[in-house]
Amino acid sequence: MSRCEIYTNTIKLKVIFCYIDSSFSYKREIKMKLQQLRYICEVAANQLNVSHAANNLYISQAGVSKQIRLLEDELGIEIFTRSGKHLTQITPAGQDILQIAHEVLRQVENIKQVGEEYSNPYSGKLSIATTHTQARYKLPPVIGRFRQSYPDVSLHVKQGTPQQIAQMAANGTVDFAIATEAMEHFSNLILLPCYHWNRSVVVPKNHPLTQLSKLTLEAIADYPIVTYVFGFTGRSQLDDAFSQKGLNPKVVFTATDADVIKTYVKLGMGVGIVAHMAYEPSIDTDLVALDVSHLFASSTTKIAFRKGMWLRSFMFDFMQAFAPHLTRARVEAAILAETAEEREQIFEQVELPVL
Repeated sequence: MSRCEIYTNTIKLKVIFCYIDSSFSYKREIKMKLQQLRYICEVAANQLNVSHAANNLYISQAGVSKQIRLLEDELGIEIFTRSGKHLTQITPAGQDILQIAHEVLRQVENIKQVGEEYSNPYSGKLSIATTHTQARYKLPPVIGRFRQSYPDVSLHVKQGTPQQIAQMAANGTVDFAIATEAMEHFSNLILLPCYHWNRSVVVPKNHPLTQLSKLTLEAIADYPIVTYVFGFTGRSQLDDAFSQKGLNPKVVFTATDADVIKTYVKLGMGVGIVAHMAYEPSIDTDLVALDVSHLFASSTTKIAFRKGMWLRSFMFDFMQAFAPHLTRARVEAAILAETAEEREQIFEQVELPVL
C-alpha cells in the first residue's frame, strides 16, 4: 500500500470514528458534527460560494466558515484551500471526506424515513423531477389517484432537462426522476422501465401531408420542422431516423414544451413532431395528428431513484400507480440486482404499454 493510500484511508477512518459514535452522552456533539457535514456538502454544492451556502442553510456566513474551520482543526487537514477569505478548491483529502459525508447524510435521511414509515406511514413528502411532457400529459391522472390514497403526502414536482432531472435524483435533491433520456449516464441511479411511446406529426387542417395515405420521412423533410430541443423527449431517435435515410430536414424552431411547439405549428412556422400523448383532440381542434410510429423507433420512459435510498411504502405505491407492472416485488428485485443487465432481465417478460 502506498503512502498516499495509507494517508487517504487514515482520513477516512478519522471521519468515520468522529461521526459514528454510539455514546449517548455526546448527543449535542454528534448533532454539531452532522451540521458540519451538511455545511461542507452545501458549500461544495454551491461551487465553494459560502454566502450562497449560508443562505440555503439559513445561517450566517461567519457561522458556516467557523464550523468548517472547527472540522478541519479536529481532523488535522484542510478540506478546502483558500485565497484570503475565499475558498478556491477542494483538496484531495476534502474530496474523500465529502464523499463519506454525503453517504453519512444519506444514511441519516434513511434512518429518518424508517422512523416516519413506522410512526406515520400515510404522511410524508415525495419529490419528483421530470420533463414538461411527463408533468403535463402523463402525471396528472397518476397524481390524482395517488392523492386519493395518500392525501397527507405532499407532492413536489420539479421540471428540467433530462440531464438536470437525472442530476437531481443522483444528488438527492429529489426522490424520483422520470425521463426518457440521459439517466443511464448516472451510475448511482436504479432505472426502471415504465412505458414505450411514439410520436405524431401535427399539422393544421387541410395541410398537404393530411392528403397522403401513408407518411414518409422524405415527405416530412420537404417542410420546415418544429420539434423538441436535442436531448429532450426522444429527439435523438428522430434525428437518427432522418440520418439513416440520408435526409437533412430543416428544423426551424425547437422548444422543450409540446404546447409551445403546437402553438408555432398553428402560426404556420412548420410541421410539428411531438410525443403522441401531447396531442389532445378535444383541445387541439385546429390541428390534425398523423401517426408516424412506422417511421421512428419508439422511446422508453423510465423512473429512477438513487442506489441505497430507503423507499417508503407510499413511494412503492406511487411507482405502481405510474406503471402498474412496477410491483413492490419487482422493484425490490431490481434494487437487489447487482448490474443493469440483471435489472433488465427482471423486465424481459413484461410487455410494456405503448402510448
